[in-house]
Amino acid sequence: MWRCIQLAKCGTVGAPPNPMVGAVIVYKDKIIGEGYHRRCGGPHAEVNAIRSVRNESLLKESIIYVSLEPCSHYGKTPPCADLIIEKKIPRVVVGCMDPFAKVNGQGIRKLRDAGIEVVVGVLEKECLELNKRFITFHQQHRPFVTLKWAQSEDGFMDAERRQNEEPVKFSSHFTQTLVHRMRAMNQAIMVGTKTVLMDNPTLTTRLWEGPNPLRVTIDRNGVLPDFIHLKDGKVPTVIYNTGDLRQILADLYKRGVQSLMVEGGAQLLQHFIDEGLWDEARVEVAPFCLGSGVSAPNVRDGNLKGMLCVDARKILNYSREM
Repeated sequence: MWRCIQLAKCGTVGAPPNPMVGAVIVYKDKIIGEGYHRRCGGPHAEVNAIRSVRNESLLKESIIYVSLEPCSHYGKTPPCADLIIEKKIPRVVVGCMDPFAKVNGQGIRKLRDAGIEVVVGVLEKECLELNKRFITFHQQHRPFVTLKWAQSEDGFMDAERRQNEEPVKFSSHFTQTLVHRMRAMNQAIMVGTKTVLMDNPTLTTRLWEGPNPLRVTIDRNGVLPDFIHLKDGKVPTVIYNTGDLRQILADLYKRGVQSLMVEGGAQLLQHFIDEGLWDEARVEVAPFCLGSGVSAPNVRDGNLKGMLCVDARKILNYSREM
């Protein structure tokens, strides 16, 4: 199952909005086939794993491990459960169940009804973590929300400055590249009105190979000018005239957006925290102090789950207490 998870991560950019899934086929304690879901609309992990097996006759005596419950419905591809039954694979080991309404236990039931032994819950926590965006979307009916900001050691996101003045540079080129990688992994990216007016960001993945996320911002009073990058028509953009975060997330859910990255500013980030509408936060701490300026958000109800030190900077990763 660890190998399934490792394979599934190869679909980080290509698989969404479908879940990332890995599959491994074992014959007499030897791996004879592997696969993962490469891209949305393409063959699923089980299909790719079965196709990779050179001698199909071995499938009748093999075990297939899969990180997510095999699908049982016709979507863009036929049901994987039907293929497993067709190939007469006698045993299936599943990491976690699929919360998608058209599956949600039905794939497991179909396999068992066909006389196949099914084991569920192997490395379940790790398999759920793998597809936290997909699962949050289907269970909570909103995108998975990741907050991101950079700050000084003494807790300031920026100096007090006027419009068009250069912001403080907290990131190195490498850590900025990591941010663009995050953008490629999320379907939408959001900033507040003040950030647009002060910085005129493009919010693209220009430093990383991957799709540009849907750009999102708020303009309740119609103050955003036409010349800003978010209105250049180069990347799909949604500008809301409401500051109601629940309403915005509900609309993004209807648009099929499973993951949202919020990059600022401080007021918008704190608003998400205060409303309890966040799942993870990434905070980059630069190795200097500002003394004063725009205070960084207060991550209350957050658990520090990891820290990375790179280029003299600390990258802190938090998850929200549930």
